[in-house]
Amino acid sequence: MQLDPIQESAAQDRRVRRSRSALMAAAVRLVSERGTTDIAVTDLAEAADVSRRLVYLQFGDRDTLLTEAAIDLVRRELLPQAGGGGDVSEGVAALARHFAEHRAFYRPMLTGSCAFAMTATLNRLFGSLNRSAVRKLFGELDEKTADDLSEFVAGGAATLVNNWVIDGTEPLDPEELTSRLLRLASAITFRRPGPTDGDHLR
Repeated sequence: MQLDPIQESAAQDRRVRRSRSALMAAAVRLVSERGTTDIAVTDLAEAADVSRRLVYLQFGDRDTLLTEAAIDLVRRELLPQAGGGGDVSEGVAALARHFAEHRAFYRPMLTGSCAFAMTATLNRLFGSLNRSAVRKLFGELDEKTADDLSEFVAGGAATLVNNWVIDGTEPLDPEELTSRLLRLASAITFRRPGPTDGDHLR
């Protein structure tokens, strides 16, 4: 029985999603096992049980595949825990646990051929996660200020997380990073008295 064009297109979309998913899972596994991003496209294709040609068709090159695998890992495992708009400390703790658990993958991603793309990706990730936290910590802000402050905070947070993942003592302690990030959040949200508060200074 022949599929109609709509059914055929849906089946093809499912195959594309399956092959992309298999390639990204293979990328995370191989980078974690080998501790490097210097992995041949042939190895990635074989681990995902797809052709080399398919890697180039779907991702263009190896480093794009590796970066997309990192984004996929964050979307699947971190965002559902950290991006739900709940308590800020819970989101920070989820972030620290995620990077500690997947250090074997993120460390080579942050030091190898994907380092620039990976850092930019993390900055965007932290920026998006920070938006709700910034509003909670700083109160009502106009849209532009909230976006700028989210990016500003994201850059600093990303630097701390990057350095912790790359140089932190093994095994990484998620509670230690959580505590550091929350102390910083408290420090930057400390409000000094304004001119109209002068009578209350001691």
